[in-house]
Amino acid sequence: MTTFTAIPIPRMLHGLATQPIERRLPATERMEGALEPGMIGLIDGCVAGESRSQQKVYELFYGKMMAVCLRYTKNADQAKDILQDGFIKVFRSMDRFNRSGSFEGWIRRIMVNTAIDHFRRTKNAYLLLGTDRSIEDFENQDEEDILEDVGQEEELDLKPADVINAMQKLTPAYRTVFNLYVFEEMTHKEIADTLGISVGTSKSNLAKAKHNLKKLLKKEHKLL
Repeated sequence: MTTFTAIPIPRMLHGLATQPIERRLPATERMEGALEPGMIGLIDGCVAGESRSQQKVYELFYGKMMAVCLRYTKNADQAKDILQDGFIKVFRSMDRFNRSGSFEGWIRRIMVNTAIDHFRRTKNAYLLLGTDRSIEDFENQDEEDILEDVGQEEELDLKPADVINAMQKLTPAYRTVFNLYVFEEMTHKEIADTLGISVGTSKSNLAKAKHNLKKLLKKEHKLL
C-alpha cells in the first residue's frame, strides 16, 4: 500500500498562495450527494480560521486528494506541491462553499483546477494543445485505429498503483485530457472549454493517451 507523508498544516498555511483559481471545472461538474455528516462544524471552524479544524480537514482528505494529484503529475514530489497549493486554496475559499453538495467533491474540484493551473504556468506542458492535430502524432496512426486498438485490449491483472505509475509516464497534455474525460467525466466540449483547446484536439489527445497508456501497462505487466 502506498503511503504519504503529510505536510504539516502550519507550514503549509504560511505565506498563503496568491494565485487565483483562474479556471474552474464547468457548472456541469459531478457534485452529487449531500454534505457529509460531521462536516458542518469543521467547515465553520475553517471559516473562522481555527487551525485545529484546518488540521482535521487536511488529515481527512489528504490521502484521497493526494491520489488525485498523483494522476495529474509525473512524480510524488510534484503531486505534493500541487496538493499543498490546493489545500491553501481550499482554506482561503472555504467561506464560498455553499454546503449544498459534497464537501469532498468541492475539494476535489479545487485540486483538479490547481493541477491544471500548475501545468499552464509551466508553459511547456501544453505545447501540443491549441491545434486540431497534435504535434505528438506517432506512426501517423488514425484516431479511429487507435480507439479500435484500445477496445481490443486484453485483460491485465493490474493494481491501482500500476495504473498511476503508467499515467505518470504520459505527456502532461495526454495525462490531463485523459483524467478530465475518464475520472472527472467531462465531455470533450467541457474539456475544450476548460483547457482552451478545440474539441478535435481533446478527442485526439484522449485517443492517443489511451493508446500509449495501454502500451505502457502491457510493457510493465510483462516485466513483472
